[in-house]
Amino acid sequence: MLVKRPFLLGAWLTCVFSAPATAAPPDLVVHGGKIITVDEDFTVAEAFAVEGEQIVAVGSNEAMIALAGPKTRRIDLAGKTVLPGLIDSHVHPTGASMYEFDHPVPEMESIAEVLDYIGSRAEKLEPGNWITVSQVFITRLRDQRFPTRDELDRVAPHHPVFFRTGPDGAVNSLALEISGIDEDFEISDDGPGYLERDPKTGRLTGILRSCTRLIKSRLTSRNATPLDRREQLRALLSDYNSVGITSIADRNASKSAVDLYQQLKDEQTLTCRVYCYYGINAQLPIEEVEKNIKQVTSHPAHAYDNMLWVRGVKVFLDGGMLTGSAYMRKPWGVSEIYSINDPEYRGLLYIPHARLLRMARTALENGLQFTAHSVGDGAVHALLEVYEEINKEFPVRETRPCITHCNFMSPEAIKLMRTLGVVADLQPAWLWLDGKTLTKQFGNDRLSYFQPYRSLLDGGVIAGGGSDHMQKIGSLRSVNPYNPFLGMWIMLARTPRGETAPLHPEQKITRAEAIRMYTAHNAYLTFEEQTKGSLEVGKLADFIVLGKDILECPVDEIKDIQVEQTWVGGRNVYQMQSRPLQERGK
Repeated sequence: MLVKRPFLLGAWLTCVFSAPATAAPPDLVVHGGKIITVDEDFTVAEAFAVEGEQIVAVGSNEAMIALAGPKTRRIDLAGKTVLPGLIDSHVHPTGASMYEFDHPVPEMESIAEVLDYIGSRAEKLEPGNWITVSQVFITRLRDQRFPTRDELDRVAPHHPVFFRTGPDGAVNSLALEISGIDEDFEISDDGPGYLERDPKTGRLTGILRSCTRLIKSRLTSRNATPLDRREQLRALLSDYNSVGITSIADRNASKSAVDLYQQLKDEQTLTCRVYCYYGINAQLPIEEVEKNIKQVTSHPAHAYDNMLWVRGVKVFLDGGMLTGSAYMRKPWGVSEIYSINDPEYRGLLYIPHARLLRMARTALENGLQFTAHSVGDGAVHALLEVYEEINKEFPVRETRPCITHCNFMSPEAIKLMRTLGVVADLQPAWLWLDGKTLTKQFGNDRLSYFQPYRSLLDGGVIAGGGSDHMQKIGSLRSVNPYNPFLGMWIMLARTPRGETAPLHPEQKITRAEAIRMYTAHNAYLTFEEQTKGSLEVGKLADFIVLGKDILECPVDEIKDIQVEQTWVGGRNVYQMQSRPLQERGK
């Protein structure tokens, strides 16, 4: 419920007014607006004051302006709306920022466009160079299928071609040959997957199911220098700022990624606060996996810093819903879209229970936050069983164990999450992008707990919103768009792309709840609810100025809200050039 008060934190303001006359005035006063504080009562104030990187007072215009001194900067919002800085719970910035470093990659919405792009690359590259297309998911193509070996041969016969969507993919004949795969090849390692064959001839189609690890590809793009990587990352973080993002969680960080963040921090050009989950290769010998998890605690960035903090670890437990490999409790069902012929197929679970238990226990007993990519409800339950078993040895709640994605849920899972204190990292854009295809595959009834925002919040689970941004710079250009206002709109509308009716409207949430999921809840996910996620005294001055009132505009306009200014720690990191704010004082 929205509670409007003329003075926020009145007791604190009384202290301000009774402070010694020698108390220094604040550095900045922001006034004349609608300040949505996202405090416990969702209070709306008129103004606030900032000293250094922290908020020191929140309240009425009169009270805040009275605090200003001759050197205090004063920003007149002219009635505009302010939110706390937005937090994206799931991004992959270092890889995403380099995706188009070598050359621009067009949008591809059909097999014809995929083949046109590959053909254009073949014209530019010397024969023998690899052509790779990654993160173009077939369920989002109009054709909803992979390109075949023969189609790829036709447009690039002299270049090995690798169309990769994760563990699944498609290759041409030259890529098969280079990888040592002939018509008699059989998968001999212990990994999952299979090579698809033509049902009539038995010939390899070039399509690989959960076994792209077999392809011996190599990058052919020009080498990036350390400076190139820093500049690309800075550009992406700046674009994050332009849509109101002030903090991010890197959910598969490598040592090189953390080093890159540290370099920007040292240069004072890191414009987003970064919380890192170290990516752990769960397929290594278990003793080595446990060693790698423990080593995270000795990383220099493991010590808390509000700009860069390495605090968690992540593994991949199952496949994905875009590739038909998410691990489900019930069979997927025979599917032409996902090439599923086995009526009992439930998806892929990559880590057995005993092994997952050892990994999670090692992380939690060393005070690290543990999370696993868990898309299907089968994977969600498998992870919760591990958390529940560890909880019998010691309380897991304080470590805030997490489930990443958790697209397919159940009432039992939600109840257990609340009991154990497990938090959730959700990607709302997937409902918009993939809801139509999933309804075609599973039917409407089976999706009643697909991204169940209402049930999660009513069930007492702290859930945050994120994008899983993994490629390109541009909030709506990426295969996983990272504009938080699109995400908030989806939580309210639940209408899949190409449809007019919402998908299970009973799972809709309110505007205030959607805002919390991108602010206070995401701060809780990273143990930082005492320092950010709301505009309150003592918290970081991370805030954004909006072009529209998110609480009053029509719901369908929320996705198009523009950010006019973004501030991180009292520092202006983004300003829309056409919308300068009125400022007085320096």
